[in-house]
Order: sequence, then structure tokens, then C-alpha cells
Amino acid sequence: MPWLCRDCLRMGEESPGPAACACLSRRVLRHAELFALTVAHVDCDAFFASVEKRDRPELLTRPVVVGGGRRGVVAAACYVARTRGVRSAMPMFKALRLCPDAVVIRPDMAKYAAAARQVRGLMERLTPLVQPLSIDEALLDLGGTAALHRAPPAAVLARFAQEVEREVGVTVSIGLAPNRLLAKIAAERDKPRGFAVIGRAEAASLLAGEPVTLLPGVGPALARKLEAAGFTRLGQLAALDAREAARRFGEDGPVLAARARGEDDRPVTPARETRSISAETTFEADLSDMAALEAPLWRMCEKLSRRLAEKGFAAAGVVLKLKTAGFALRTRHVRLPSPTLLPETLFEAARPLLAKEADGTRFRLIGIGAQPLAPAAEADRGDLADSEAPRRAARWRAMEALRARFGEGVVMRGRGLRE
Repeated sequence: MPWLCRDCLRMGEESPGPAACACLSRRVLRHAELFALTVAHVDCDAFFASVEKRDRPELLTRPVVVGGGRRGVVAAACYVARTRGVRSAMPMFKALRLCPDAVVIRPDMAKYAAAARQVRGLMERLTPLVQPLSIDEALLDLGGTAALHRAPPAAVLARFAQEVEREVGVTVSIGLAPNRLLAKIAAERDKPRGFAVIGRAEAASLLAGEPVTLLPGVGPALARKLEAAGFTRLGQLAALDAREAARRFGEDGPVLAARARGEDDRPVTPARETRSISAETTFEADLSDMAALEAPLWRMCEKLSRRLAEKGFAAAGVVLKLKTAGFALRTRHVRLPSPTLLPETLFEAARPLLAKEADGTRFRLIGIGAQPLAPAAEADRGDLADSEAPRRAARWRAMEALRARFGEGVVMRGRGLRE
């Protein structure tokens, strides 16, 4: 059985024994396909909280929660806090109820981004095929790199994990597998500071008894649909052939059944496709009045406009997001006649959607998103129906130039001042 010690990096084809390596480490990987697998999913452990603990060693054993005020949500929770039930995206008041002695730290995105760039730089030393998935996780394909590194991908990744701990001061968990799907599932199996392996030969049998919600993308709505059809375990889905899967679940059925068997032919691509861009804010107090909701909606439209411009995109559609005082989520969508970068156009599209929802319901959060996206070059060209669009675009660019030079408050729309 091939083996690899994650501490001293010794490896071989014959297992050193059931307990430990010669260095006395018990962190020994053993797997029949260990040296043949090349796709890895790397996920930083409780990243924001880990960076904060790195910078404040006195917090090492304390429960740390990164997030906003009492009405905000948890952006990250360290593993000490997680043992108390705290989770990412949980309302802050609920997190503090579960863990009243938590140290709450406001997010410092610039610091986290700097640490993420360090981790990404170490990844890119291993292979050019690095596909970022978020600020703290990425996919890597190390196929064909064994000769370069003079070691199989498993050993290279174990060394990489040590380098991240030493140079960045955070830990990572790694999933190694024959494809992206299985690598993602493996990375979740042994956190924190883990390294899990799923081979091609075992994939179907390993997944068969797992709930359908294990598959990325199977959320509550799809899970309910599958359960209503009698499918609660991946093995049940895996048994469907392509025709039967399509008959039961439409055009996505065959892919769903294949993924239930652990099959995934998506390549690791360095250029990550951006599908949507958004901005949102949580209110200090619940809002229900339409006039009161319009001001934060306008500010989010301005923020979204800047984010679109920074990333070189325009909005071809608008998504309004609202969260009620009871934490129920509402989303409403409308396509635009033509792509735009202008906050006023985004606002005018979102305002009717908001008006339909402002029926006295109290809301704690509002957000605006652009989906689908279009190239920025296609935005606000104007046509017979709206010949003034280019002028509005020029006016907005002039305002943004003034803000960049003299500060955010030098010029603004009166709408943004309304309380």
C-alpha cells in the first residue's frame, strides 16, 4: 500500500505499519491510488479567524468570531467557536447566544486578501493550473508535474501545506482525487489541517450511502424535490441511466446521476468565470417603509456600479435580495433591455421589484446583484428608445473621477442622503 508521512515527507510503496512513521508521526496517508491522483481541492481552515489568531496569539485557545455588529452575520468562526455551534452566515445575535464569551472581531478584508495572495502564490509555484473558487479555496491540477517537482502530487501538496503554515501562519485542508467533485468532497472530510484521499475505484461505493445533500449544488429545494421522488441517498441516483435520469429530472438529470457516481469531467481552468456581482447591507434596525428602503437600495446600486466597472462587466439583469426580520430570504429578478453600468438604471429596474415587496414586512437586509453579466463595452450605448444613455454614462464617469480625487463625499445624489 503506497504511503506518505505528512510531517517528515517520507514515502514508499510498502506501508510502514499501522501506527506511525519512523519519525513517530501518526499523520500517515495510505491509499492504493495515492501516487496516481492529481486533482486537489485546497481550503484554508476558518480563514478569517485563523488570520486574526495568527496576529493575536493570545487568542489561540479562545473562541473567535469574525463578523459585524449584533445585527450582522458571522463571516468566519474558529474551530473553538464551532464546537459551541457557531457557523458561518449565522446571525450574530444567535452566535453570541451560543457562545457568549466569543471574541468578536470586525472583518479586515485588506489583511485577509494579503494572506490569500501569499497562499495563492505558493499554489502557483506548484502548477499553472490553479482555479480560485473564493478568497480562501482553490482547485489545482498537478498532472504532469511529477518530473518537475521530483515527487508525486501527494508529496508536493503535503510540502505545500507545511509551507503555508510556516510562511503564512494559517492551516489548510486538502482533498486529493481524480476529479474536481471528489476533491471537493475529500477536502471536507478531514478538517481542520486535514488531507483526505478519494480514489476512482472506490468513489461510487463510498458515495452510495451518503445523503444527496453531500453533492455541491444540491440545496434544500432540490433535496426536497429528490426526496419527493424517492431519492434520499446518492446510491439511488447513481443507479439511474441517462435516459431515466432525464425523464425524471429533466436535462440536468443525467449530470446529477453521473455526479452521484463520482463522475466529473470538468477541467481545472485558471480563468474563473464570474457569473454574478452583488452588493448588500444589513440595517441597524428593521425597515418596512418603501421610502426608508429606497435610500439603502440606491447606495447599494452605487456600490454595485463600481464593482461592475472594476471587474469589466455590465449588468444585463438585476436581482433584488431582501431578508425579512424572521430571516426569510426573498429574491426577485428582471432582465434589462440593454446592459448598463449606471446606478440610476440599476435603481430604476430594482425599484418596482422593491415596491411589490414593501407591503409592511419588516426587512433586516437589502441587496442588489447583476445577473447575467455582459461585457462593460456593451453598456449604456444608447438607442432610439434611450438616446440619453451615453450622456448619463459620461456624467457618472465624471462624478466617479471627482470622488476618486477628492473623496467619497465631494459629490453625490440627494437620493443617497435620504434616511
